[in-house]
Amino acid sequence: MRTSIRTVGAVTLATALLATGCTSTETGSGASRTAPAADLGRIKLVSYSGCDDMLAGLRAATAKNVGPWGLGGPQIMYAEARSDMASGQAKTAAPEHSTTNVHEAGVDEPDLVKTDGNRVITVNRGVLRVVDAATKKVTGTLRLVSAEQMWAPADLLISGDRALVLFSGGGIIPYGAMVKRMASPGPRYVLVDLSGSPKVIGSITPNGSHVDARMIGSTVRIVVRSQPEIAFPDLGGDLPDNERTRRNMEVVKKASLDAWLPKFEVTDAKGTTTTGKVACEQVSHPAEYTGTSMLTVHTLDLSQGIADTSPISVAADGDTVYGTGSSLYVASNPRWWWPMPIEAAVEDAPSDMPPESPQVTPSDKSTGQAPQVEPTLTDPPTIVPTDAPVAPSTDAPTASPTASPSVSPTATATTEPATMPAPPPEETEIHRFDISAPGAPRYVASGKVPGRLLNQYSLSEYEGHLRIATTSTSGSHSSSAVYVLKDDTLAKVGELGGLGDGERIYSVRFIGPVGYVVTFKQVDPLYTLDLRDPAAPRKTGELKITGYSAFLQPAGEGRLIGIGQEASEKGRTLGTQVSLFDVRDPAAPNRLSQMFQKDSGSEAEWDPHAFLYWAKTGTAVLPLNTWNDTGQASGSALVLRIDDSAVTKVGNIVHPAPKPVNNSRVANYLDPSIRRSVVIGDSLWTVSDLGLKVSDLSSLADQAWIPFS
Repeated sequence: MRTSIRTVGAVTLATALLATGCTSTETGSGASRTAPAADLGRIKLVSYSGCDDMLAGLRAATAKNVGPWGLGGPQIMYAEARSDMASGQAKTAAPEHSTTNVHEAGVDEPDLVKTDGNRVITVNRGVLRVVDAATKKVTGTLRLVSAEQMWAPADLLISGDRALVLFSGGGIIPYGAMVKRMASPGPRYVLVDLSGSPKVIGSITPNGSHVDARMIGSTVRIVVRSQPEIAFPDLGGDLPDNERTRRNMEVVKKASLDAWLPKFEVTDAKGTTTTGKVACEQVSHPAEYTGTSMLTVHTLDLSQGIADTSPISVAADGDTVYGTGSSLYVASNPRWWWPMPIEAAVEDAPSDMPPESPQVTPSDKSTGQAPQVEPTLTDPPTIVPTDAPVAPSTDAPTASPTASPSVSPTATATTEPATMPAPPPEETEIHRFDISAPGAPRYVASGKVPGRLLNQYSLSEYEGHLRIATTSTSGSHSSSAVYVLKDDTLAKVGELGGLGDGERIYSVRFIGPVGYVVTFKQVDPLYTLDLRDPAAPRKTGELKITGYSAFLQPAGEGRLIGIGQEASEKGRTLGTQVSLFDVRDPAAPNRLSQMFQKDSGSEAEWDPHAFLYWAKTGTAVLPLNTWNDTGQASGSALVLRIDDSAVTKVGNIVHPAPKPVNNSRVANYLDPSIRRSVVIGDSLWTVSDLGLKVSDLSSLADQAWIPFS
């Protein structure tokens, strides 16, 4: 059972830091050098003149970034959070239904459940299930991975009668689970035909790690990150680091081009597998790059099946994907530690002992970090109407919620590396691709801004401009800013700094010409921003209250919902809170009402796809884990009613506890915590690892239980 929302701290040493020679205070691209104030250095992407040019450039760049352990440090295990988002495709005469909470309307994102109103499609523990919404019966089941690999996280994209199942290749090997070594530790994308009994009609298996995917209509763009496949020799432990580095550099300088070219396998409906790799002429690069990472975008039309995915690549890194109807942005936080694919040295599992479901943990490529929660005595939820903001405390701060991972510097680009070289600048690099036409994306521009992204909601394209919010840290001090870039060049045209002095960003939401930024350390300033003039963005209002909002949801004209944690005046988190804000007056944002559940946490705090807002009835649903005085957690779906002035609790939905199968320990591997919820007609469907529960939307009375056998 998930009993904590603490961040999983197992990460790898940095392996793909972007080394650049520009400052951390300028923004722009090579296309904008006529505007010196916006220049960020030589970042314009260009194509290689040929394969020989590509090999020479990659060898030289990679050799400068090799160290005594090769690329990065000794590999360790890591945990990667699920990337959970999506929406369904409606069928004719389908009942009115919700879609998953996505960033941009019309741009679908992968999630673990989909509905088109007639069907509910889920992927859970490696099994795809189709449930008829009218009869509430399972009409199709398809196991996509072996039982030993059921712990591997997967998500869905649906278009008509085609489902794309995305196995990210990451995830947590559950405690106590004994699973076979994976044949391929990386991602795999499986296309399934849903028109009859579900059947596989193709798959793509790239070499690399999954970043994210977006779908418009039936066209999916999948972003994959890969590293050069260079076999560094085992040099033992007797050589000094500088000699180890020198020998590794020699290995890099002799590596073939094949080591860098992104590779993939395509399997058709008959099971025939062919191998491919990105052609030299389809690879671009910034003027300065590390050679340690390659981003590849595959394009797949679900209606046409899997054939040519028209891959294009960039010699760069990326961890955050943001998509609109015409643009695909891939951004990188160069100072993050990059997770690496793993192959667990584990044994076969007993057939009666299914692995535990992965713990849900936050992902910086998705929605940021989960706050720490210190359980105390549980109180019933309280509805707190508020008339005025709470004044900030002057007491000394205590430990803040989970901070960003610390950064371990990598080796310098010399044959005599210093023991502790300085890390690269804290900058975010952004690449924009035009996806308005069918087929492969077209590269448009690249740019940089100082600081680090929280998640994709820190990015927003509006009327020819990209707005981006970041936090910059220098020593123990941090501050946040919003930058406005021209979308065709990604050159800076405006900047607003000084947000949350000494704090970091916890949530961002851009709605048309208005922006909302939440920062936090002891109290939560909710800033309102006027972005109508791209060249002169300005702060118009500020609301200081205890706690913070980790996600902001628009709720009609002049209303904003915040989901996060309440906190003491010293900054200690106390439990989940849902706030309703009145933002009609940008100069005076106000909190109208708050629901607070002590000693609790919600997946919706770091994954917006876990939050359902059904505007028609004002219904909001979010997963909730609540701790008792012994530290044990109980999971449910918290159902709220949100009108124009108040947040009111309707009730909780709970899934039945698992029953032991052959061995009482099995219960420890099955989790009844609710992950998602959808509305179909007058019913509320909730999803856990155990099954689907159908409840009356108004009364929450049970209508059906559909177990996952």
